Amino acid sequence: MVVKNEITYDDFCKLDIRVGEVIEAEKILTSDKLIKIIFDFGDFKRQILAGIATKYSAEELIGKKMPVIVNLKPRKLMGFESCGMILACGENDVESLLFPSDNVENGSPIN
Repeated sequence: MVVKNEITYDDFCKLDIRVGEVIEAEKILTSDKLIKIIFDFGDFKRQILAGIATKYSAEELIGKKMPVIVNLKPRKLMGFESCGMILACGENDVESLLFPSDNVENGSPIN
């Protein structure tokens, strides 16, 4: 596995990573991989599309908390707007999602 180019600490600090709770999730029927997920971050909610449907069902995500990059520029996928990115393990395909080991408040920042 190749290590990506170094970034500075200041570059890392530009990322706004917070813990969000999945309050809605549904498979995008026209896609093999995409699930539309609505996260609750306490002060706001966010819709994110994730290519995880080959590993996870929409139903099993409800109520899960996970880290999300919330300040990525929105983009359209399959006609839906995605406003962030979940963090997951895997080089080419998702092998595992990341979950906090303790119950933390929605919107908690990850530093």
